[in-house]
Amino acid sequence: MNFHHRRANDEPEINLIPLIDVLLVILIFLAASTSFTRHRQLQVVLPQAQAEAPDASPFLELAISRDGLYALDGHYIDAADDAALADGLRQAASGKPDIALRIDADGQASHAAVVRALEAARLAHIGKVHFLTQTRP
Repeated sequence: MNFHHRRANDEPEINLIPLIDVLLVILIFLAASTSFTRHRQLQVVLPQAQAEAPDASPFLELAISRDGLYALDGHYIDAADDAALADGLRQAASGKPDIALRIDADGQASHAAVVRALEAARLAHIGKVHFLTQTRP
């Protein structure tokens, strides 16, 4: 009789398939029980403003198209970056102290294009900036 027990060299292994099954069931349960409605975090009441007539001081008119193109006083500006746009504003405002910038942006223009114009006005040391709006009938 052979009373010697053989030791198995096989390492015990953990079967991951039941664990994956349980995690899948939990995931399905969470997905089914979650509501996907968007709740407002803040109740915002937008301010109302009444526009005043613009003063008669000299101004530069910067138009921004919906494609993000800029035109200064009716002439296209090749504004590759903020510095180039600021240079164009600085040249147009040279010799005209206390000049204002009037921004006429298309309603579909990107927010980034308008912010670039504001940054360029800051770099060109133009302190007065006005936005043109359209009144609703």
